[in-house]
Amino acid sequence: MKPELGELNPPARILLGPGPSNVDSRVYRAMMAPVLGHLDPEFIHIMDDTQVLMRYLFDTQNRLTFPVSGTGSAGMDTAMLNLLEPGDTAAITVTGFFGARLADMAARAGAEVIELKAEPGLPADPEQARATLRGKKVKVLAVTHGETSTGVMHDLDAFRQVADDCGALLVVDAVATAGGMPLRVDAQKLDLCFTGSQKCLSAPPGLAPLTAGPQVEETIRRRKTRVPSWYFDLTYIMNYWGAERTYHHTAPISMVYALREALRLVAEEGLEARWERHRRNQQALVAGLEAMGLEMLAAPEQRMWTVNAVKVPAGVEDKRVRGRLMEEFNIEIAGGLGTLKGRIWRIGLMGTSCTETNVLLLLGALEKILSEEGCKLSPGAGVAAAAQAYQRAPAPAATD
Repeated sequence: MKPELGELNPPARILLGPGPSNVDSRVYRAMMAPVLGHLDPEFIHIMDDTQVLMRYLFDTQNRLTFPVSGTGSAGMDTAMLNLLEPGDTAAITVTGFFGARLADMAARAGAEVIELKAEPGLPADPEQARATLRGKKVKVLAVTHGETSTGVMHDLDAFRQVADDCGALLVVDAVATAGGMPLRVDAQKLDLCFTGSQKCLSAPPGLAPLTAGPQVEETIRRRKTRVPSWYFDLTYIMNYWGAERTYHHTAPISMVYALREALRLVAEEGLEARWERHRRNQQALVAGLEAMGLEMLAAPEQRMWTVNAVKVPAGVEDKRVRGRLMEEFNIEIAGGLGTLKGRIWRIGLMGTSCTETNVLLLLGALEKILSEEGCKLSPGAGVAAAAQAYQRAPAPAATD
């Protein structure tokens, strides 16, 4: 029987979860441009543009700077599979769901994995890591800059020192932080760093921008075994995105268009201004949530600016509140993962979604729903506290 389906017409949500974020209208327009062949000279110029813009995003001069075709997890897999061989040792910060994923990938590459653990809501301790790794030959130290499942940030500079002490390459998962929090690959001496197109960059999911330095190139050249994945083998991908433009795979043409335009938006705003916008909106959100009597999972100095973990109040059903936010206000936030399921809400403020309007709308909507769910709140306290935070830190004046 022939299926009879209507035209696709998904609703336009306000995406305030841990990703994806809302896509800018300019990015949508870029995706509507005619599809070219992946070796068309015009598309090669677009690839060049995208690499220039990616180097600006990562603040690096690395030759190996290009998007891996796949989501942020493809960036993770690419890092682990290219740098690790059977018998190598990898140390991984495992403080939540995504650190555990990195550890799993490292183990699948054949490495012995040392997990640098912490309780949910806490970062791994660099000093404990240094003590744990002392005297060990560690090839890779992988750190989640922002652990999206808990809203916790790791101090990259401190872990660079740990990596230096044990002679390891420093690999950084910046999937939910690049473009939203301070990140300077060259200045911070990050050997390999990857992110995702759908978070702070506000493009659709599907690309994992990645940059790798000279030591990574040398490590790959000195491998004793072949990279176990043909698709994610950087020796092939770097030739496609390098001067040779040797065919490797059919790039997702329209997604590269989208990434190029998303990165143009980053460059137009400026990295520092973009970081400040995320910081300012996050502080206003936290002020509003705490004025409503809600508690953050992480301590102030350990919080991401881009993903906020908020404890679900006692007696409140997590899923019901999230469902009402979507049904009544068209707002999406996320729940917890693993041991934090049902215990926290994860509120994302990333890229195009990171606005003063969205912060105030969410606080007002959450107050209404929580009041109706039986929470005793001071009417208007959340929005008022956020407004005061904005007054204390006014948005920087626009410049020509």
